[in-house]
Amino acid sequence: MKFKIYKPAKSAMQSGRKNTKKWLMKPMEESGVRSVNSLVGWISASNTNSQLQFKFLSKEDAIKFAESRNFAYEIFEPKSATLKKKSYAENFTN
Repeated sequence: MKFKIYKPAKSAMQSGRKNTKKWLMKPMEESGVRSVNSLVGWISASNTNSQLQFKFLSKEDAIKFAESRNFAYEIFEPKSATLKKKSYAENFTN
C-alpha cells in the first residue's frame, strides 16, 4: 500500500489558517476499492485501510514514521498562496 504525505489546503469556508499547519499521511486511493451498494445506496469499501489517516507536526516526522514501518510514500509539497496588495478604493474602480 502506498501513502501520500501532504499538507492540507485551507477550506474555502474559512478565512483563517486553522488545520493547515499539520501534515497528513493517507493511503492513496486505489481503483476498485469502493463500490455502491445497490440495495441502500451506501458506499462500501472492500479494504478498510483506506480510512486510515495519520497526523504529524512536521513533514520529517511523517517521513520517519513511514520509513520505520517500511511504507511506500509520495510527498506532495504545498503550493504557496500569492497575495496581491491592493487598496480598499480598488474595489470600486474598473
